[in-house]
Amino acid sequence: MGAGTLRAIMFALSLSEALARHRIHYAWVIAAVTFCAMMTTSAALGLPGAMLKPLSAEFGWNIEQISSVFAVRFVLFGLLGPFAASFILRFGLRRVMVVAATLIATAMVLATRVTSLWQLFVLWGLVLGCGTGLTALVLGAIVANRWFTARRGLVLGLLAASTATGQLLFLPVAAWLIEHHGWRFAVIPVFIACVVVAALVSLLLRDHPQELGLDAYGEARGVGAAPVTTSVPWNAPFMALGDAMRVSSFWLLAGSFFVCGLSTNGLVQTHFISLCGDNGLAAVPAASVLSMMGLFDLVGTTLSGYLSDRVDNRKLLFWYYGLRGLSLFWLPYSTFTLYGLSLFALFYGLDWIATVPPTVKLVGLHFSPERAGMVFGWVFAAHQLGAATAAYGAGLTRTLLLTYTPALLAAGAGCVLAAFAVLAIARPPVSVGGSG
Repeated sequence: MGAGTLRAIMFALSLSEALARHRIHYAWVIAAVTFCAMMTTSAALGLPGAMLKPLSAEFGWNIEQISSVFAVRFVLFGLLGPFAASFILRFGLRRVMVVAATLIATAMVLATRVTSLWQLFVLWGLVLGCGTGLTALVLGAIVANRWFTARRGLVLGLLAASTATGQLLFLPVAAWLIEHHGWRFAVIPVFIACVVVAALVSLLLRDHPQELGLDAYGEARGVGAAPVTTSVPWNAPFMALGDAMRVSSFWLLAGSFFVCGLSTNGLVQTHFISLCGDNGLAAVPAASVLSMMGLFDLVGTTLSGYLSDRVDNRKLLFWYYGLRGLSLFWLPYSTFTLYGLSLFALFYGLDWIATVPPTVKLVGLHFSPERAGMVFGWVFAAHQLGAATAAYGAGLTRTLLLTYTPALLAAGAGCVLAAFAVLAIARPPVSVGGSG
């Protein structure tokens, strides 16, 4: 153990003891640091969407070409999910999160020097896709399961809402910087956030409660299992996938989450500012509407986490997908006025990421604890494949038809289908002993 690691452990122990005197569990520190890391990931994912038109104007690339880069990023962001779970089990939370922050920061700062589309592909397709994939929603699921027994659904909701917070804080600032100083300056806040996150993770984050002599929040003293120290085989994600594919609920969860990605970050997060520009709304007010959605989503996703501990998760998903589909049907006819977009932001924003807590809970109820993280990784991979499909498909629609309307209507129809499909998910078994 290095001297730096030892000092970090001693600092965390001192902080844990100080918080305990005020009856505050150190798990909330872990949740806060994880929230910051996932928020920064969200900001890095959302930022390129504000740069579609500036990049096109400067380099002459059309929307379809730039969207293809973003599609690759979404694919990697998703496909790394199950492997991120394996990496975390093998190397630990701290190491994986520091590497991820370093990759994101590198991709951000080097992108300011690009001159060719292939360079953007490498940096914002491959490097950014890998960096964000290591700190995706799988990370939040693992942290919630390791550090919380009570309030787990609430914590999942809060961590999932980090996506909204990243958008809320960073996108309006990025749009203002692009408008007044150019798109290269817009990467600076995300770069700084990555550096801060790496420092916080190194100093405060611990992999397991037992490292600090603690049990998970809400767990009886001494009941918690010891940290897993056995090596994780590299093919563990594929083994988990093989088991999951035999369970019909996995296909319904993965299929509905494909539609979730298709209708959120692949479509609206990537193309909304460009869509508003096509309808006469400038980048800064368009980013402000996205920020408004983020505010509503912060409320909606946190509430969803609370409800997922108390209400049939299948019924929650039915309402989330149904309302999202109706809001997407409304968007092309909103006239892009303040009233129309505010109405859209309300209904769409409240359930943007609200699907995450009930989906994570259903995976945890249908699959064994040792496999649930990796299975959710594959479900999340389906989400990002949907996002990649929308990112490229909407860009292609915009290039060929000069409108986003067909993409919006198709995504809305997909949400309605998903709303009814989730009702077919089997009722969770009372006890989980195997893979499904």
